[in-house]
Amino acid sequence: MEVVSCSHSCSALHQTPASAWRLRGSALGLGLGHAKPSRPRRYAVMCVGTTRGASNPGGSGKVHAAQGFHVSDVDAALQAIPSRKVEEVEKVMIQGLPEGPDGLPISTGFWEWKPKLTVYYERSGVENSKAPAVLFLPGFGVGTFHFEKQLRDLGRDHRVWTMDFLGQGMLLPGEDPAPSSIASEEAFWGFGQDSQPWAEELVYSVDLWQNQVQHFIEEVIREPVYIVGNSLGGFVALYFAASSPHLVKGVTLLNATPFWGFFPNPATSPRLSKIFPWAGTFPLPSFVRKLTEAVWQKISDPKSIQDILKQVYADHSTNVDKVFSRIVEITQHPAAAASFASIMFAPRGQISFQEAISRCQSQGVPLSLMYGREDPWIRPFWGIKVKQQVPEAPYYEISPAGHCPHDEVPEVINYLLRGWLKNLESEGSIDLPFLEEPSYAEHGVSRELEFVREGSRKSVSVRLYGTKISLWSQLSSFLNTHVPNSRVVLR
Repeated sequence: MEVVSCSHSCSALHQTPASAWRLRGSALGLGLGHAKPSRPRRYAVMCVGTTRGASNPGGSGKVHAAQGFHVSDVDAALQAIPSRKVEEVEKVMIQGLPEGPDGLPISTGFWEWKPKLTVYYERSGVENSKAPAVLFLPGFGVGTFHFEKQLRDLGRDHRVWTMDFLGQGMLLPGEDPAPSSIASEEAFWGFGQDSQPWAEELVYSVDLWQNQVQHFIEEVIREPVYIVGNSLGGFVALYFAASSPHLVKGVTLLNATPFWGFFPNPATSPRLSKIFPWAGTFPLPSFVRKLTEAVWQKISDPKSIQDILKQVYADHSTNVDKVFSRIVEITQHPAAAASFASIMFAPRGQISFQEAISRCQSQGVPLSLMYGREDPWIRPFWGIKVKQQVPEAPYYEISPAGHCPHDEVPEVINYLLRGWLKNLESEGSIDLPFLEEPSYAEHGVSRELEFVREGSRKSVSVRLYGTKISLWSQLSSFLNTHVPNSRVVLR
C-alpha cells in the first residue's frame, strides 16, 4: 500500500499501474478515463492526512482501522459516474443580484404573538396573490438581516418573508425577564431571583421556535408556504414541516444542522430529564450564571465574531461588514447573555432530524438540499446522508461556499431556488435546474455557474447529485467530514 501525505482535501484517485483508472478533476469528482482493467481487483483504500497517526511510526506498514477501507470490485462502482471530463463541464451564465432601483424594497413589521413576545419580521414581494409564498428562517446568532439578498431579489417574482427567532436577532426581550434587586447586577438581565409572570415558562428551544413558525404562518402569511432554512433555521423548518405538513408546500435546507440541543426532552424522556437541575427557564441559577459570564465574555468579543465569520465563509472576499455589525449589536443587548444560556440548556426537540425527514417523506412534503461544500461545521457528509434517505430530493453541492451559501453566493442560491419553485409550481412540467437530460436524474451532473458581481465576473461550481450515489461520492464525503486535510490513494 502506498502512503502519500498532503495538505489538501480528497481530490484525486490514483493507482500506480499505467492501465489503471484515474479520476481527474476537482473535489466534485468529475470524469473517468476509458481504459478498463482486464479483471476485477481488490483495492485497499487509504486516507492519509497531515495529522499524526496517519501511518505507523515504526514503519511496519500498518494503519489504524478507522483510517483504512477495503473495497471489492471498486471499478464497477466507479462506472456508475457519468464519463464527463473537467473541460466538458458546461458553463451557464446566470443573473446577478439586482442593484439600486432594480432591487425590491423591504418592509418591516411587528406581530404580537403573546404578551411581551412581539415578533419582528421583514417581507418583500409582488402584489400578485398567486405568486408563491416563501418563508426564510435564519441560523443561530443571526436574524432577518441575513436574508436581505433573497428578499430584494426573489421578491421580484415571489412573496417573501423572514423573521427572527425569539431570543435572537431583534427578538431579545424589551424588559428583564428576571429582575435583580442588586444594583451591581443590572448589567445582565435574567439573573435575578424571580421571573416575571410572562416569562415563567419561557425557554428558548426548538419547540418554542417551531410553534412560533406555526402561528406566524397561520396569523400573518395565512396560507401554506415554502420554507427555506439555514443551519438552525433548517432544523426548525424540517421539524415544523414534519409537525404541520398542511402548512408547508416544500422545504429547502441550506447547510441545515442535523442536531440541536444537548439535554433530554421532558415530553419524550420524563425520567431522564429530571436528572438535570435546570432546563433553560428564567431566572438562571447561580452555577449557570458563573459559567455563562465566563463563556459569554469570550464569544461576544468582536475579535471572536470576526474569527467565526472567517471560518464559515469560504470566500473571504465576501463583504460581511453588515452581518458583523448586526451580530455585535445583538451581543450588546442586556438580555443577550441569559438568552444564550437558555438556548444552550434548552431540551432537545420532541423528534430528531432523521425522524423529521422520514415524516416529511411519508407525508409528501417535497425537500431540496443546497449545501456549501467548504462548510467547516456541516460537512458534505450530512447532505449526502439526507440525500440517501430521500433519493428523490435534489441535492446541490456548491463550491466554493461555506456554512451560509445564501449570503456568500446568493446569485447561485436564488437561481436554484427559482428553478426548484418553478418545478413544484408547474407540477413537474418545468425541469429542475441541470436536469435537461433524463440520464442526469440518476447519475447527476455538474455545471459551472457564472455571474457578475460589482462589475467582475465570478464563477462557482455546482454539482447536482443523482438518485444513484456512487461509492466514490460516499467515500469522498465521509473522508472530508472525518479526516480533514486528506486524500484517497488506491493501489
